Amino acid sequence: MSVTDKFLRYVKIDTQSDEESTTFPSTEKQKDLSRMLQKELIEMGASNVSFDEKYGYVYAEIPETRKTDKVIGFIAHMDTSPETSGANVNPKFTKNYDGGEIALDDKKEYVLSPEKYPEILDYVGKTLITTDGTTLLGADDKAGVSEIMEMAEILLKDKTIPHGKIKIGFTPDEEVGAGVDYFDVKGFGADYAYTVDGGGIGELEFENFNAASLTVNVSGVTVHPGEAKNKMKNASLIAMEFEQLLPKFEKPEYTEGYEGFFYLSSMEGETESATLKYIIRDHSFDKYNEKVALARSIADFLNNKYGAGTVSVEIKEQYRNMREKIEDGNMFLVDYAVEAMKELGITPKVQPIRGGTDGARLSYMGLPCPNICTGGHNFHGRFEYICVESMEEIVKLLLKLACKF
Repeated sequence: MSVTDKFLRYVKIDTQSDEESTTFPSTEKQKDLSRMLQKELIEMGASNVSFDEKYGYVYAEIPETRKTDKVIGFIAHMDTSPETSGANVNPKFTKNYDGGEIALDDKKEYVLSPEKYPEILDYVGKTLITTDGTTLLGADDKAGVSEIMEMAEILLKDKTIPHGKIKIGFTPDEEVGAGVDYFDVKGFGADYAYTVDGGGIGELEFENFNAASLTVNVSGVTVHPGEAKNKMKNASLIAMEFEQLLPKFEKPEYTEGYEGFFYLSSMEGETESATLKYIIRDHSFDKYNEKVALARSIADFLNNKYGAGTVSVEIKEQYRNMREKIEDGNMFLVDYAVEAMKELGITPKVQPIRGGTDGARLSYMGLPCPNICTGGHNFHGRFEYICVESMEEIVKLLLKLACKF
């Protein structure tokens, strides 16, 4: 199978994770892909292939063809975002893309337009894989899975390619921030790794957001509205007041580059109770801490105004910026990736991730782990797409990187 064949095979498996779940992995169906990958790796002839029945991880090894001092790993995640359905994915091909609009569905209700997504014009003349408008595609991160699997198959078939021992890892639940909760770093046995979980071809990242989840709970008092004066305390209105006290310009839709934000992801409420759910993001750890402190101070202000216990906040750290760990003696990982891209004629685009990867947490677990591209765009939604030629080039990139260790 080619990398495209692998990709089409994997996206058919629904591996959507669930941020409300209390289990790990958050959905059992993710293990369906785990078992498929385990079987394929064994059939390819990989060594030490294992499937963690409890947690869903897949580990494997490609034996060395030359002796080296260090072991490199390649990691991708199997789950897809909870934001859009990953069931019954129906990929559609647009060959020799002409630069115009691409209608995803027959009714042309969903259209992939260069006006809205101008980066698609970089792929004129190439083959694109899109959704049919009803689901996400799953390139995040089944493209990364496919590219690693294709690299593995090539190296296992051709023993003349010189490389050291290579470790492969596939994780569940990355999209809900739990991907490496039970990842066996010691057992994995790599000194360094790359996550293959980025966007358009050439993207290379060693910086990401510092991240936390923020839950705001508001307790109100219900009284008949005809007798409510000086008695009612409307939790929904107080929740709205909390939102209004956050900086208006620090929202995802107004930020880019290194700018952080508060993202209100969901809200529900009535007079007696209300809940707001946010994510907090910033590349600067100092600014991240300022955002956390601001959320707490707003809660304090509202409690002083409406009474103790009216507003409570729960803040959970999710991951840290891996830049600190990469710059601490591991920048050669970035240099190698830049070098490999240039050797293939790919223009490197070193930039901060406006998000996070398993690699961010792994870097703090002792496995320095920059992130490289997969070739996809518009992740997590129905307008997701990927370029076939980019996937093929990224397989070559992984082979280049493998041979540098």
